[in-house]
Amino acid sequence: MATTPEPDEEKEIATVTSADGTEIAYEWSGSGPPLVLVHGAMFDRSIWELGDVRSSLAEHTTVYAMDRRNHGDSSSSDDCSPDAQIADVVAVVESIDDPVHLLGHSSGANYALWAALRTDNLRSVIPHEPAAPPDEDIRAILKETMAETIALLDKGQNEQALTMVVSDFAKFTPDELNELRSSPVWDAHVDTFHQTLLPELEVAGEFDWWDLTPFEELSTPTLLLVGNESPHKSMAERLHEMMPNSRLANLEGCGHAVHLVSPDRYTDEVLSFINEVD
Repeated sequence: MATTPEPDEEKEIATVTSADGTEIAYEWSGSGPPLVLVHGAMFDRSIWELGDVRSSLAEHTTVYAMDRRNHGDSSSSDDCSPDAQIADVVAVVESIDDPVHLLGHSSGANYALWAALRTDNLRSVIPHEPAAPPDEDIRAILKETMAETIALLDKGQNEQALTMVVSDFAKFTPDELNELRSSPVWDAHVDTFHQTLLPELEVAGEFDWWDLTPFEELSTPTLLLVGNESPHKSMAERLHEMMPNSRLANLEGCGHAVHLVSPDRYTDEVLSFINEVD
């Protein structure tokens, strides 16, 4: 079991073993109720450093910022299926002594949501714009975007490829993209993002993301975060209509990555909900 750090301790790295033996790393810091952070598909736990999101949350909670498999300090695995990724989140959550608040962004929000159905060690779940499965039209656009991305990668134009994915696929706003491109996170991932993103996209269709009926019975307090200008808000809105104990926080003037451009607003929303639940 992970131990809650004392308030004056620095960040620490630990690992847990997932169901298939993959070692999943997480960084913990702060003090207070445990909060697990699950990043999206292209980057790793360092994304939470932008705007001091992790450190702001760690002033009031014990933050466990995990690296998903094949990301950051976690082990590599040929299996990047949704079931394996969900099991990784469950492994981290269940390694912590007290019930946790579970926050995930984008595809990380999907894995957090489905993990909430597989563990009882939760105080709340906070999905930040879980990715909706694409319809036929979007699939065609995605296929074209991925083909163009691969073509750029083949030419060694990695930065252009990552820019295309973030703007055309993830639909970050120009401000969000600019914030990301000016950060160390961008430089650290520009040459490696495709090694995690493309395999994950290839197997994502193996999971029935549209079958949301299990969430009709999920009574865990849930905060669904969306930006009102984001094209990725439909899944959260649909979940809110069916979940018995959910709240929808519609952040005005925000896109898919509000934590990059309005970190104080983001952390205030998250911490306010955690305080209310606790």
